[in-house]
Amino acid sequence: MQDFIPYLPLLGALLALVSLTFAFRNGRQRRLLDNLPTSKTSGVFIGFVELKGTAESAEPLTSFLAGQACVQYGWTVEEYWSRMVTTTETDSKGNTRTVTRQESGWTRVDGGGEIIPFYLQDDCGVLLVRPDGAKIEPLNLFDEICTPLNPLYYGKGPAGAVPDSGFRRRFLEQGIPLKTNIFVVGQARERQDIVAPEIAADEHAPMFLISTRSEEQVSSGMKWGSRGWAFFGLIAAVGFMVWRDGALNVDPASRILLYTAIAAAYFFIGGLAWIWMVYNSLVDVRNRVRQAWSLVDIQLKRRFDLIPNLVDCVKGYRDHESQLQTELAALRNQLAATPPGEAGPDHGAVSNVVVGIAERYPELKANDAFLALQKTLADTEQRIALARSYFNEIATHYNTRLEIVPERYVARLGAMKPQPLMEANAFERAAVKVDLTSK
Repeated sequence: MQDFIPYLPLLGALLALVSLTFAFRNGRQRRLLDNLPTSKTSGVFIGFVELKGTAESAEPLTSFLAGQACVQYGWTVEEYWSRMVTTTETDSKGNTRTVTRQESGWTRVDGGGEIIPFYLQDDCGVLLVRPDGAKIEPLNLFDEICTPLNPLYYGKGPAGAVPDSGFRRRFLEQGIPLKTNIFVVGQARERQDIVAPEIAADEHAPMFLISTRSEEQVSSGMKWGSRGWAFFGLIAAVGFMVWRDGALNVDPASRILLYTAIAAAYFFIGGLAWIWMVYNSLVDVRNRVRQAWSLVDIQLKRRFDLIPNLVDCVKGYRDHESQLQTELAALRNQLAATPPGEAGPDHGAVSNVVVGIAERYPELKANDAFLALQKTLADTEQRIALARSYFNEIATHYNTRLEIVPERYVARLGAMKPQPLMEANAFERAAVKVDLTSK
């Protein structure tokens, strides 16, 4: 032990660096969550997203212990054991003695679980979630300790017993019940079976989380975890030095300046790491603002491609009229819009125009092609509205980050400027009703 004492400060420094690493990893994950606006299911686009809703499935699982309808569950059975152990010990002077002590603990004797793809449902619709590979934070469904007198002991547990059994078993089950509020963060991708997105594991995604906690609870846990690691690092950096001095009979009062210098160096390194983390976080938000605007452009392009179908449909029922041609020409030219704050054309909503066409030409309402096209255009308008809402939300968050102290000073390092919000008129956003009840 004496040979190890001189290396205690080095060990403390290593532990401090490791603690800082974990502290800022938690900090980055927390900022990542805070930087992500919560999307609606009908407004999810390909990429990294965050959603809130309830867990739904037409064919749910039934948990093993609690018997609840779930989309995921896991259970374990532990058995208590206790035994007396006799050992022979030798002290530093070569004297031996016999020591008898009691050892006890819990041993896992059985367990299992299931997980299935499920739907996350909110007020706009549903979205498929494939939970394999996700970090899951479930609810406690069942927790009971019993003896063989309880039918549960052998009914849900194995017939045999562990060595030195105390004949007590603990039955524990956790899971995500049906209709439970969940918080999901992960990578959205295109489904293989239909044209729709889904959330699934992706090795390049920074996180894949399915939690029964709220976003605020998850973020708060990461915040306190980050602070806890940072505090532990400070204790390790200074404490191991104090430990060494105490072991070498050095008066701690004579080393106050040294301890203060070590603490100051720790805070300096932590401060540099914080600036690096905040700056990268602001760059991440700025890029998300740009990505959000590109999503608006994508939806405008999608609508632009649909307008020729409307033209062909109307041609079959009515001769061209000046007003109709003017409206359609204006809509066809809305391939793209100018980002807020820059000079250029804006875009308008198409839904009112389509409704007006249908009212002026009642015979179109009976045409299946026109009705299908009208529905597609209405869905597109909803997508544009959601994309606009997503853009404004992430832009508002970005602008707030540029104004609060002390992050505003870090933002000046990159000459970051606020992003004007987007304004548009007459967008529709209809709720989507989905029935997932079993037939």
